[in-house]
Amino acid sequence: MGSTTSCCVSASPKLRRNTHSRLESCHQESELSREETGCNLQHISDRENVDEFNMEFNPSDHPRASTMFLSKSQNDEVPFRNLHEKRKSLFINNHGTLRRKYSSCSTIFLDDNTVSQPNLKYTIKCVALAIYYHIKNRDTDGGMLLDIFDEKLHPLSKSDVPPDYDQQDPEQRQIYRFVRTLFSSAQLTAECAIVALVYLERLMTYAEIDVAPGNWKRIVLAAILLASKVWDDQAVWNVDYCQILKDITVEDMNELERQFLELLQFNINVPSSVYAKYYFDLRSLAESNNLSFPLEPLGRDKAQKLEAISRLCDDSASTQRWNEREKGVPWFVSSPVAEENDRTSKLPLAAA
Repeated sequence: MGSTTSCCVSASPKLRRNTHSRLESCHQESELSREETGCNLQHISDRENVDEFNMEFNPSDHPRASTMFLSKSQNDEVPFRNLHEKRKSLFINNHGTLRRKYSSCSTIFLDDNTVSQPNLKYTIKCVALAIYYHIKNRDTDGGMLLDIFDEKLHPLSKSDVPPDYDQQDPEQRQIYRFVRTLFSSAQLTAECAIVALVYLERLMTYAEIDVAPGNWKRIVLAAILLASKVWDDQAVWNVDYCQILKDITVEDMNELERQFLELLQFNINVPSSVYAKYYFDLRSLAESNNLSFPLEPLGRDKAQKLEAISRLCDDSASTQRWNEREKGVPWFVSSPVAEENDRTSKLPLAAA
């Protein structure tokens, strides 16, 4: 267990380069030397000392670093000469868009989408849009190519792959249909889509690869496979994905998962702050692309549920104050727990 030399020898991910690879020759020599020694798995002691400076700029690990998909989506914005020209363009081009609904004293509009329970349909749409911007605005100088993600070498179907498969950018609808098929067939939750996007950007950072037309399907498949096992209590097995994708084998799925984990350096932890950042950045992406979440007026049933929750918090705060009074605590001295419960019980229905 404590030995530095691993007892398991397995083939490391095979690398291929294009003419504009960003990796230097020294990196290739280190990969070759690692294959010769047979130590393909990094020892856990080597992974404990992570460079904290690089962690601060990695969006999948640090909550304050900006997400990569949101930065790439902003590259499509057309620069305007002044604010007046921007307002004029918005008035001319967007005069037919739907108006946003606002709450009033008589009607409260709520979208069924929260950070703890995201809307499945619109979360998948946002994640597909983020993947689309990754492919569209990828680096032009190219990057490291991995055979395990190459759809030409490992096709997902028996149909012939076109010769220019790695040159034609997929449409957003195509990405959405692929992700939706996996989620609907495997009955995955919306949280898995957000975690899968975190793993995708972590792979891009750790392995220094880009999501391209020739590898995006297998990268997304591996990210969803890993996210479903980490997040859901009842994870989908690899053989279940073979029932969804009829032409893929279990051995291929196992190898895809193994190499994906090795490229992530087995870092599958997603802090709550990072998850919340990706959720709100996806909402910002949806708003900037006119992908609004459905707003529904607050009905009687939902209002009664919110009122019941508010009454429950009020009763809990009253019970807390009564117990403190029985213990001899003066009524004007309140504990932090009682103050928090009392503050929550006084929130309006929309905020609760």
